[in-house]
Amino acid sequence: MLGSLTKNQSERVLLSELVGRIGCHASGKMYIVPLSYVFEKGYLYAHAKDGLKIKMMRKNPNVCFQVDQIDDMAHWRSVVVWGKFEEITTPAAQDKTLKLLADRFGVYNTSESVKPVFQTKDQEPLKEKKPVLFRIAVEEMTGRFENTASK
Repeated sequence: MLGSLTKNQSERVLLSELVGRIGCHASGKMYIVPLSYVFEKGYLYAHAKDGLKIKMMRKNPNVCFQVDQIDDMAHWRSVVVWGKFEEITTPAAQDKTLKLLADRFGVYNTSESVKPVFQTKDQEPLKEKKPVLFRIAVEEMTGRFENTASK
């Protein structure tokens, strides 16, 4: 059976997963890449190096985000979010975002691309640029599922 997820079911999918795909568009170019994230209260929080994705979202803040839960090819849930990129620049908001990310990913064995790296008071200055912290304000969300009974 194919069907639509309710808003609450879609939010549960967003809350339970760690990685989705973000799509952005600027200067006639589409770009879709994986992104580790935290979903909280209508926002997707994330970080990235100051590369193509960030440059595109600064030019055009309208983005699309998609995440899947796949048990097998007959049992899955998929959520698509449309929203706006908002760069997080104030120290208080950056601290809150770092805490959200650390709390969510701290229990996992994560790669360099997942862990946000910021200088602490005891560390030497970073040689590379700090990651850009941002959030996506969810404006619209839709979800679908398939649940095929076993024969």
